[in-house]
Amino acid sequence: MSRSLGAATVRLVERTRKLPSKAALVLTPAAVNQIKKLLKQKPEAVGLKIGVAQRGCNGFSYTLDYVREKRKFDEVVSQDGVKILIDAKAQLTLLGSEMDFQESPLASEFVFNNPNIKGTCGCGESFTI
Repeated sequence: MSRSLGAATVRLVERTRKLPSKAALVLTPAAVNQIKKLLKQKPEAVGLKIGVAQRGCNGFSYTLDYVREKRKFDEVVSQDGVKILIDAKAQLTLLGSEMDFQESPLASEFVFNNPNIKGTCGCGESFTI
């Protein structure tokens, strides 16, 4: 197994927001740049894998890991030279989402702007569908 990158923040977005429907997940330029930086540190990794785990005060949270190979049911999202693999269990929860990377003086994190979730916890690390 690969080393985990940790958790990500999830944000509830208005359902009226229009995201391209061809890709399961859309990456912002900031997310693409950060993924490129991370993958330079792990040359054996072919990309990052997004999964979903049952944890947190609201039920689910996303996981990010380096990945060396694609598994049978993984969804592949290639954008601007980076590859994201989405675990089969996470595919329906991510459909139509945007992955962003945000930095502040106190934190730097990947943020999922997800129109599919019904609610998040106060810290934004877990969500319900």
